[in-house]
Amino acid sequence: MRIDRLGRLGDAPAVLRALAAATSRLGLAPPSALIGEWFGSRAVIAPSVPIRPVDPRQAFDAPVGDRSGAVGGGWFGYLSYPDRAADGRGPRIPEAAGGWSDTVLRCDRDDTWWHESLCGAPVSDWVIEALQRSPDPWEASVRWGQADRAAHRRGVRACLDAIAAGEVYQACVCTQFTGTLHGHPCDYFAGAVARTAPARAAYVAGDWGAVASLSPELFLRRCGESVTSSPIKGTLPAHADPAGLRTSVKDVAENIMIVDLVRNDLGRVARTGSVTVPELLAIRPAPGVWHLVSTVAAAVPVEVPMATVLDATFPPASVTGTPKGRARALLTEWEPVRRGIYCGTVGLASPVAGVELNVAIRTVEFCSDGTAVLGVGGGITADSDPEREWEECLHKAAPIIGYRPQSRARSTAS
Repeated sequence: MRIDRLGRLGDAPAVLRALAAATSRLGLAPPSALIGEWFGSRAVIAPSVPIRPVDPRQAFDAPVGDRSGAVGGGWFGYLSYPDRAADGRGPRIPEAAGGWSDTVLRCDRDDTWWHESLCGAPVSDWVIEALQRSPDPWEASVRWGQADRAAHRRGVRACLDAIAAGEVYQACVCTQFTGTLHGHPCDYFAGAVARTAPARAAYVAGDWGAVASLSPELFLRRCGESVTSSPIKGTLPAHADPAGLRTSVKDVAENIMIVDLVRNDLGRVARTGSVTVPELLAIRPAPGVWHLVSTVAAAVPVEVPMATVLDATFPPASVTGTPKGRARALLTEWEPVRRGIYCGTVGLASPVAGVELNVAIRTVEFCSDGTAVLGVGGGITADSDPEREWEECLHKAAPIIGYRPQSRARSTAS
């Protein structure tokens, strides 16, 4: 592997936009980007990578790396939430898509950029030229419509009935905002990242459209035998006292139930006795909200294929419910519209550094015709209030759609 020091090139959104402008000008495939807290770095960007539809079982299929401090390259892509909804319609964008890049630009925690190449290639001349040019000022926005409040209320009430009947203990009931993009999805993503600084932001694009994920949540990190997952359950708006999360019986119970579900999921592929909970009920900030976050760890043999790990763990526990199978089946009846990439995952499988995947919440799905779809939701438990659950959806959507909810709320989930 080749590694070249490039120095301080600026922040990741600006570097991404410079590369996107160059690929558009030169007729190359667009860049893909991971920005925030990925692989111990501030950003990992593939300058140009064709992201094409793939069979979902091929997603993130790469040898399991175990090296820290470098990424080199790998498979960038996404995997959508797999289930249909009540309308029975198929996916708006491909269910899974991705592509391989032999090179990346990586920004370390000291804001120094590095060129890394799995095949030993030097930095391309067009990349150097792109980084020396300032792209035109970005202008991209989405004109958002209203989500269906009545449908969400019906779903929450149906979930409460199912909990009372003993069918599920909790489930994540979601709604959607739809809109129209004005501008380019990469400019929209770069602007949103610069404004909100999410921990697990990710961008991939192709002829089919684009995925702009502003997620705060880690679904899976796999490095050698070590696998970790950090589910989010428990939410308060940013203006509230975050200490209220730890004193809330509802939020604490909700988080612990999902931790148990993650332990069960990982236990299906982990070495016996290796599943642990190194962090429980940590309070963390995210754009517009406070969250309760826990971490589950396990040892999974490197020879276990990524497809097998995903069979055991996907879709993420925090966006389904307990018991998982029954919750997923009921959600297809309660939610009127297919989730799509929302509640799926976006990330990178590197043969050098391993695999890191987010939970695709706070994520905008762009279709090739400019349609934008944003999903939001929350975990419903026995003492959930439908009106407060709706307010939570608005708080989660607010940093993306620009809505400023006037809330009395305290809230729940993802």
